[in-house]
Amino acid sequence: MTSKTTASLMAICVACATCAITGTALAQTTDTPPAQAGAGAAAAVSGDAQQEQAAKEEPQTEEAGAKTALPNGTDITPDHLENGRWYTVDDIPTYKITDGKIDYATFSGYRRYSAECHVCHGPDGEGSTYAPALKTSVLTLDYYDFLEIAASGKQEVNKAANLVMPAFGTNKNVWCYIDDIYAYLLARGTGDLPRGRPANKEDKSDEFAAQEDSCMSG
Repeated sequence: MTSKTTASLMAICVACATCAITGTALAQTTDTPPAQAGAGAAAAVSGDAQQEQAAKEEPQTEEAGAKTALPNGTDITPDHLENGRWYTVDDIPTYKITDGKIDYATFSGYRRYSAECHVCHGPDGEGSTYAPALKTSVLTLDYYDFLEIAASGKQEVNKAANLVMPAFGTNKNVWCYIDDIYAYLLARGTGDLPRGRPANKEDKSDEFAAQEDSCMSG
């Protein structure tokens, strides 16, 4: 977690082994597999058609030259490094892929998401039957709203269910890597990073290691 993010709040919710959120919470969270299509729909729609339909439903990013803008208007073009992590000109965490290699912080985000978040939100940010696909949520959810929900948690009660997402403000395994997790989910949501463990990554920098040690031991 960088000094800037520390000033914002304290936690993340990309992990939750016992709860869940609905589509409005963190756009909502793990080892439960994504909801399966009904048998009737599966029979009526071919695999290719299903993929095309899913692609239409997901928010699309816009590219202008070397810049990439999210549906919420956020420009996620990498601008500068801080503590071994890439940020935009507006100091929003982002990712960078160079010669097929993902930056180390985004790889770190994959590791932390897989360890702390996938139980509710499904592997690779794909969502589950009771928690949203975070790879899609981050395309429309403001970064600071993402942090707020992660830090404070959220509860939604209705006639059908009582869904609770816990706060992760005191969980260093999440908070110290919140920007990494966010960057990882962005890379997944834009389609620049495929499912599974990233095959190629940059080495961990001394700056990243120093900030990591400071946060985890502080």
